[in-house]
Amino acid sequence: MREGTKVGRDIQKWRKVQAEYQPNDFERVFDSWVGQMFEEMNPKWKKRIFGNLDNFLFHTHAFLQGTSFQNEARERIITVGRVFDENIEVIQDMKNLSVDRNTYIAQQQMARGRLYSFAQGGLTGTGGLLLFSVDFPLMVIMNLRAVQLIGLSFGHEMNHPYEMMISLRVFHAATLPKRMQKHAWDQLIEDIRNQYHPYIYEGNDDLTDESWLEQPLKQLFKSLSIMMFRKKLIQGLPLVSMAVGAVFNYQLTRQVTDFALKFYQYRQLMDREEEDTDGS
Repeated sequence: MREGTKVGRDIQKWRKVQAEYQPNDFERVFDSWVGQMFEEMNPKWKKRIFGNLDNFLFHTHAFLQGTSFQNEARERIITVGRVFDENIEVIQDMKNLSVDRNTYIAQQQMARGRLYSFAQGGLTGTGGLLLFSVDFPLMVIMNLRAVQLIGLSFGHEMNHPYEMMISLRVFHAATLPKRMQKHAWDQLIEDIRNQYHPYIYEGNDDLTDESWLEQPLKQLFKSLSIMMFRKKLIQGLPLVSMAVGAVFNYQLTRQVTDFALKFYQYRQLMDREEEDTDGS
């Protein structure tokens, strides 16, 4: 990868922070507790739990690809791409842009996604039963969509089976606790290095496992915090619980979008380096 570029240097700094992250005592105890709990669980139940979570992610991805909202976003990305290169007609043509221009377009999608997430978290913080019941699915939808839009900004068409699996694995890795992200990153890079078919994903298609459960538990903690503060009104509004929901959702989406941006930047730099090597 071209480490001499500013984007390359930023990725190297980010990866160094990942590698040097040290879990605290609470995280170690939590990992031990989760591991012990699943060791004692019936393997059939464990397989069913994570199978259902994987199916939920697959169906959510398919649902997003069929929405007019997503198609409009795809067209907006192509339109912005034409500002830099008038020959861009389809998403794959976005790969012809420089990594800096792709990054600029992706950052527009990131900013929009973070705003939506902040607003949704604030609405959930009002304590409405309906909003509570759809909070977790909405969190998954908005953050998975953010990953897809970043991938589209770098010229990867999410309708292809291979790109679908990569985007789901990026989403999974990005929502993991920070102490587990380095290993997930390394696996992702290995997947794209060992790609033998441009459309078919040949790696492991299992997504969730016990390491991912910390995120749903954090969602539960957020919900409990909202319930605790929702009756503390300031000028008739539960501002504290709204702030809890908004800040939590914003931080999660920032974590997801930062990870996804770094991955697709790295992938583009790696692809360009391979092209230069083949052409020399």
